[in-house]
Amino acid sequence: MTYNWQLQGWPDFTYDVTALQPSILAFAQETGEVNGLIQGLPDTLKQETLLQLMLSEAVKTSEIEGEYLSREDVMSSIRNNLGLNDMPVYVKDQRASGVAQLLVEVRKDFQEPLTLDMLKAWHRLLFAATISRVNAGAWRQDDAPMQVISGAYGREIVHYEAPPSTQVPQEMERFVSWYNSATFPLQGQVPEAVLKSAVAHLYFESIHPFEDGNGRIGRAIAEKALSQSLGRPIMLSLSKTIEANRNAYYDALKEAQRTLDITAWMVYFVNLVLAAQRDAKTMVLFTLKKAQFYDRYKDRIDERQWKAVNKMLDTGAEGFEGGMTAKKYMSITRVSKATVTRDLQQLHQLGVLVQEGAGRSVRYQLNLL
Repeated sequence: MTYNWQLQGWPDFTYDVTALQPSILAFAQETGEVNGLIQGLPDTLKQETLLQLMLSEAVKTSEIEGEYLSREDVMSSIRNNLGLNDMPVYVKDQRASGVAQLLVEVRKDFQEPLTLDMLKAWHRLLFAATISRVNAGAWRQDDAPMQVISGAYGREIVHYEAPPSTQVPQEMERFVSWYNSATFPLQGQVPEAVLKSAVAHLYFESIHPFEDGNGRIGRAIAEKALSQSLGRPIMLSLSKTIEANRNAYYDALKEAQRTLDITAWMVYFVNLVLAAQRDAKTMVLFTLKKAQFYDRYKDRIDERQWKAVNKMLDTGAEGFEGGMTAKKYMSITRVSKATVTRDLQQLHQLGVLVQEGAGRSVRYQLNLL
């Protein structure tokens, strides 16, 4: 198998921009709408929106790599690093602390030129607080091939093999130089942001310079490229969208790493960014509806009822899976069946909940209209 870095012309990628223009135009409209929505929010809701997007990115970028982090630990660490907690909150899982620190750093320095030292510092943040075999903040040096594989032992399938470690320093020098001086066939902040993000992510992943953490650093680079080109921190979560169909992501990456004509990859990635921005818009609108919901019912339902309602709100725009049932309400509030029945009927009558089904199959959804 021949890979992109072994082809004559590497790393001069080519692609057909005509296939990308409709999605780039749609992204321009969506990102403008999202920015306008966020600017119109009160400061408290702006902060909540940012926290929820960063939480999604931190949790999902780790899930893509098979690491499952406590959302509570991640949120506490994000708030610690943004200085939003009066006193730093103890974070049990230091992996959560590492990825949160990385994301805060990427957003803070989005306007700064990319440097080798910056990438190594990001990598140290990711692994500094964990007990790991990874040499944090250093390029890989192992003589063994760096391969992306799947399958059972003895029947492994090699999906990709990166350049040997001896080439990594030179490749990374060239990557950073390209990143800071690249030009693109479509002019303007939005087209350049999307094109740069797509190429930068593929280019970095093809070099695979670290022993571990390349996916998470690569997605951070994609976010930086979007934010830097747009001139503001981007409000979306690429990793949430990738994780929703990670097989499509790996398939697109695998195919792109075998050629220098990356049109198919660019189509995939531009549509990924567009989907992520649309998902973020849904979340912003949900945040606004949730605030209006609180204002409407803050003095009309009691503490016990709020406990159940908040559980539903915490699931976000995706909604409370399966709806609220008597059994779930009883589990959340620890009250009798008679009280559950009375509470759910009252919440329905007030308009807090919308009833679905009847009899034993009755369930309720929040009424956020």
